[in-house]
Amino acid sequence: MTVDCAAAQREERISQNLGLVHACAHRLKGRGIEYDDLFQAGCIGLCKAADAFDSGRGVRFSTYAVPVILGEMRRLFRDGGAVKVSRSLKELALRLNREREALAGRLGRDPTVSELAAQLDLPEEQVVEALCAAAPPLSLTGNPEEGSAQLDLPVDSPEEALSDRLSLRQLVGELPPADRQLILLRYFSGKTQVQTAQALGMTQVQVSRREKKILTALRQGMLGP
Repeated sequence: MTVDCAAAQREERISQNLGLVHACAHRLKGRGIEYDDLFQAGCIGLCKAADAFDSGRGVRFSTYAVPVILGEMRRLFRDGGAVKVSRSLKELALRLNREREALAGRLGRDPTVSELAAQLDLPEEQVVEALCAAAPPLSLTGNPEEGSAQLDLPVDSPEEALSDRLSLRQLVGELPPADRQLILLRYFSGKTQVQTAQALGMTQVQVSRREKKILTALRQGMLGP
Protein backbone atom coordinates (compact mmCIF):
# COMPACT_ATOMS: atom_id res chain seq x y z
CA MET A 1 0.00 0.00 0.00
CA THR A 2 1.44 3.40 -1.01
CA VAL A 3 1.75 6.30 1.40
CA ASP A 4 -0.83 8.33 -0.57
CA CYS A 5 -3.30 5.43 -0.54
CA ALA A 6 -2.86 4.90 3.20
CA ALA A 7 -3.35 8.63 3.86
CA ALA A 8 -6.49 8.65 1.71
CA GLN A 9 -7.93 5.67 3.60
CA ARG A 10 -7.14 7.38 6.92
CA GLU A 11 -8.94 10.57 5.88
CA GLU A 12 -11.90 8.56 4.59
CA ARG A 13 -12.19 6.65 7.88
CA ILE A 14 -12.12 9.88 9.85
CA SER A 15 -14.59 11.80 7.67
CA GLN A 16 -17.05 8.90 7.46
CA ASN A 17 -16.99 8.17 11.20
CA LEU A 18 -17.41 11.62 12.76
CA GLY A 19 -20.90 10.41 13.66
CA LEU A 20 -19.27 8.02 16.13
CA VAL A 21 -17.79 11.00 17.95
CA HIS A 22 -21.20 12.66 18.23
CA ALA A 23 -22.77 9.41 19.46
CA CYS A 24 -20.09 8.94 22.14
CA ALA A 25 -20.36 12.60 23.19
CA HIS A 26 -24.11 12.21 23.66
CA ARG A 27 -23.47 9.20 25.92
CA LEU A 28 -21.28 11.25 28.26
CA LYS A 29 -22.91 14.68 28.13
CA GLY A 30 -24.60 16.08 31.20
CA ARG A 31 -21.85 14.88 33.53
CA GLY A 32 -20.02 18.15 34.02
CA ILE A 33 -18.09 18.44 30.75
CA GLU A 34 -19.29 20.69 27.91
CA TYR A 35 -20.44 18.88 24.76
CA ASP A 36 -17.94 20.77 22.57
CA ASP A 37 -15.07 19.66 24.81
CA LEU A 38 -16.27 16.06 24.60
CA PHE A 39 -16.52 16.30 20.83
CA GLN A 40 -13.03 17.80 20.52
CA ALA A 41 -11.54 15.05 22.68
CA GLY A 42 -13.47 12.48 20.68
CA CYS A 43 -12.01 13.83 17.42
CA ILE A 44 -8.55 13.29 18.86
CA GLY A 45 -9.52 9.72 19.74
CA LEU A 46 -10.93 9.15 16.25
CA CYS A 47 -7.66 10.31 14.68
CA LYS A 48 -5.68 8.03 16.99
CA ALA A 49 -7.92 5.11 16.10
CA ALA A 50 -7.48 5.80 12.38
CA ASP A 51 -3.70 5.84 12.82
CA ALA A 52 -3.54 2.57 14.76
CA PHE A 53 -6.30 0.57 13.03
CA ASP A 54 -5.26 -2.71 11.39
CA SER A 55 -7.90 -4.05 9.01
CA GLY A 56 -6.15 -7.42 9.04
CA ARG A 57 -7.48 -8.15 12.52
CA GLY A 58 -10.96 -8.79 11.14
CA VAL A 59 -12.58 -6.10 13.29
CA ARG A 60 -14.71 -3.28 11.89
CA PHE A 61 -13.21 0.17 12.28
CA SER A 62 -16.22 1.44 14.23
CA THR A 63 -15.86 -1.41 16.73
CA TYR A 64 -12.20 -0.56 17.23
CA ALA A 65 -12.67 3.22 17.29
CA VAL A 66 -15.46 3.59 19.87
CA PRO A 67 -13.37 2.52 22.92
CA VAL A 68 -10.53 4.81 21.79
CA ILE A 69 -12.93 7.75 21.36
CA LEU A 70 -14.56 7.11 24.75
CA GLY A 71 -11.12 6.79 26.34
CA GLU A 72 -10.13 10.28 25.18
CA MET A 73 -13.42 11.70 26.42
CA ARG A 74 -13.13 10.03 29.82
CA ARG A 75 -9.65 11.42 30.18
CA LEU A 76 -11.32 14.84 30.43
CA PHE A 77 -13.06 13.75 33.62
CA ARG A 78 -9.78 12.51 35.09
CA ASP A 79 -8.04 15.76 34.12
CA GLY A 80 -10.78 17.96 35.55
CA GLY A 81 -12.28 18.88 32.21
CA ALA A 82 -9.19 20.59 30.84
CA VAL A 83 -8.72 20.17 27.10
CA LYS A 84 -5.03 20.40 26.26
CA VAL A 85 -4.49 22.08 22.91
CA SER A 86 -1.13 21.61 21.20
CA ARG A 87 0.90 24.57 19.99
CA SER A 88 0.62 23.40 16.38
CA LEU A 89 -3.17 23.28 16.68
CA LYS A 90 -3.25 26.79 18.13
CA GLU A 91 -1.08 28.05 15.27
CA LEU A 92 -3.35 26.35 12.73
CA ALA A 93 -6.38 27.95 14.37
CA LEU A 94 -4.77 31.38 13.97
CA ARG A 95 -4.08 30.66 10.28
CA LEU A 96 -7.65 29.52 9.79
CA ASN A 97 -9.08 32.63 11.43
CA ARG A 98 -6.94 34.88 9.20
CA GLU A 99 -7.93 32.90 6.11
CA ARG A 100 -11.59 32.91 7.14
CA GLU A 101 -11.58 36.71 7.39
CA ALA A 102 -9.86 37.02 4.00
CA LEU A 103 -12.29 34.60 2.33
CA ALA A 104 -15.28 36.28 3.95
CA GLY A 105 -14.14 39.57 2.45
CA ARG A 106 -13.89 38.05 -1.02
CA LEU A 107 -17.07 35.96 -0.84
CA GLY A 108 -19.23 38.41 1.06
CA ARG A 109 -20.17 35.67 3.55
CA ASP A 110 -18.56 33.28 6.01
CA PRO A 111 -16.72 30.49 4.17
CA THR A 112 -17.68 26.88 4.73
CA VAL A 113 -15.39 24.30 6.29
CA SER A 114 -14.91 22.74 2.84
CA GLU A 115 -13.84 26.07 1.37
CA LEU A 116 -11.37 26.70 4.20
CA ALA A 117 -9.96 23.19 3.84
CA ALA A 118 -9.53 23.60 0.08
CA GLN A 119 -7.91 27.01 0.49
CA LEU A 120 -5.26 25.64 2.89
CA ASP A 121 -5.07 22.18 1.29
CA LEU A 122 -6.02 20.47 4.57
CA PRO A 123 -8.42 17.65 5.49
CA GLU A 124 -11.81 18.92 6.64
CA GLU A 125 -11.60 17.07 9.96
CA GLN A 126 -8.32 18.86 10.75
CA VAL A 127 -9.98 22.20 10.04
CA VAL A 128 -12.92 21.30 12.30
CA GLU A 129 -10.60 20.20 15.10
CA ALA A 130 -8.60 23.45 14.92
CA LEU A 131 -11.72 25.65 14.85
CA CYS A 132 -13.18 23.80 17.85
CA ALA A 133 -9.92 24.23 19.73
CA ALA A 134 -9.98 27.97 19.10
CA ALA A 135 -13.62 28.45 20.13
CA PRO A 136 -13.99 30.25 23.49
CA PRO A 137 -15.87 28.36 26.22
CA LEU A 138 -19.50 29.30 26.80
CA SER A 139 -20.65 29.98 30.32
CA LEU A 140 -24.16 28.79 31.05
CA THR A 141 -24.43 30.82 34.25
CA GLY A 142 -23.20 34.15 32.91
CA ASN A 143 -21.31 36.79 34.85
CA PRO A 144 -23.43 39.16 36.93
CA GLU A 145 -20.51 41.60 37.21
CA GLU A 146 -20.55 42.00 33.44
CA GLY A 147 -24.31 42.35 33.35
CA SER A 148 -24.91 38.96 31.76
CA ALA A 149 -27.60 36.73 33.18
CA GLN A 150 -27.92 32.98 33.09
CA LEU A 151 -28.26 31.62 29.57
CA ASP A 152 -31.27 29.55 28.62
CA LEU A 153 -30.29 27.18 25.84
CA PRO A 154 -32.98 25.75 23.56
CA VAL A 155 -33.65 22.05 24.05
CA ASP A 156 -34.89 19.85 21.23
CA SER A 157 -38.40 18.58 21.77
CA PRO A 158 -38.54 14.78 22.15
CA GLU A 159 -41.85 14.78 20.29
CA GLU A 160 -40.20 16.56 17.36
CA ALA A 161 -37.30 14.12 17.35
CA LEU A 162 -39.72 11.18 17.36
CA SER A 163 -41.70 12.71 14.51
CA ASP A 164 -38.52 13.18 12.47
CA ARG A 165 -37.49 9.58 13.13
CA LEU A 166 -40.86 8.25 12.00
CA SER A 167 -40.81 10.45 8.89
CA LEU A 168 -37.32 9.25 8.01
CA ARG A 169 -38.33 5.61 8.49
CA GLN A 170 -41.28 6.13 6.15
CA LEU A 171 -39.10 7.81 3.51
CA VAL A 172 -36.52 5.02 3.67
CA GLY A 173 -39.31 2.44 3.32
CA GLU A 174 -40.51 4.19 0.15
CA LEU A 175 -37.10 3.99 -1.55
CA PRO A 176 -36.54 1.56 -4.43
CA PRO A 177 -35.30 -1.79 -3.07
CA ALA A 178 -31.69 -1.28 -4.26
CA ASP A 179 -31.49 2.21 -2.75
CA ARG A 180 -33.10 1.05 0.49
CA GLN A 181 -30.60 -1.82 0.77
CA LEU A 182 -27.71 0.61 0.22
CA ILE A 183 -28.90 2.87 3.04
CA LEU A 184 -29.54 -0.07 5.36
CA LEU A 185 -26.03 -1.42 4.78
CA ARG A 186 -24.35 1.96 5.21
CA TYR A 187 -26.26 3.47 8.13
CA PHE A 188 -27.88 0.56 9.95
CA SER A 189 -25.34 -2.23 9.47
CA GLY A 190 -22.31 0.08 9.71
CA LYS A 191 -20.77 -1.11 6.44
CA THR A 192 -18.12 0.96 4.68
CA GLN A 193 -18.64 2.08 1.11
CA VAL A 194 -16.22 -0.61 -0.06
CA GLN A 195 -18.09 -3.34 1.85
CA THR A 196 -21.43 -2.04 0.58
CA ALA A 197 -20.12 -2.04 -3.00
CA GLN A 198 -19.05 -5.67 -2.63
CA ALA A 199 -22.44 -6.67 -1.22
CA LEU A 200 -24.38 -4.91 -3.99
CA GLY A 201 -22.07 -5.74 -6.90
CA MET A 202 -21.13 -2.09 -7.44
CA THR A 203 -17.93 -0.09 -7.36
CA GLN A 204 -17.07 2.16 -4.42
CA VAL A 205 -17.42 5.21 -6.68
CA GLN A 206 -20.91 4.12 -7.75
CA VAL A 207 -21.93 3.61 -4.12
CA SER A 208 -20.56 7.05 -3.17
CA ARG A 209 -22.42 8.83 -5.97
CA ARG A 210 -25.66 6.94 -5.41
CA GLU A 211 -25.49 7.47 -1.66
CA LYS A 212 -25.17 11.24 -2.10
CA LYS A 213 -28.23 11.31 -4.38
CA ILE A 214 -30.28 9.22 -1.97
CA LEU A 215 -29.33 11.36 1.03
CA THR A 216 -30.21 14.52 -0.91
CA ALA A 217 -33.62 13.06 -1.74
CA LEU A 218 -34.21 12.01 1.89
CA ARG A 219 -33.19 15.44 3.13
CA GLN A 220 -35.59 17.11 0.70
CA GLY A 221 -38.32 14.74 1.77
CA MET A 222 -37.73 15.62 5.44
CA LEU A 223 -37.83 19.35 4.74
CA GLY A 224 -40.96 19.08 2.62
CA PRO A 225 -41.91 21.02 -0.51
